[in-house]
Amino acid sequence: MNLNGLPRYRCHKEVRAVKIQRIDTHLDTVDAVVVPEDGFAPIPVSARFLWKHEPEAGGYLVLYDDGYVSYSPAEPFEKGYSLIDQA
Repeated sequence: MNLNGLPRYRCHKEVRAVKIQRIDTHLDTVDAVVVPEDGFAPIPVSARFLWKHEPEAGGYLVLYDDGYVSYSPAEPFEKGYSLIDQA
């Protein structure tokens, strides 16, 4: 399948995100937690989130303005976003 002829887009939205240090699973109270780098508190995520997004250490947990939470591998995230502030 050749997709080279499709229209091109540039990202211009702001998001909140943290780089993932590790993902801890099999916890008693939640399905899993994403442990961010830089000392941020662990973030609980569901088994459905893990199944749908397949997050990995080194990638980014991403929160959009509308509340949607997603995952982005490091390379595309770092190519598409620049840090504005630390919160």
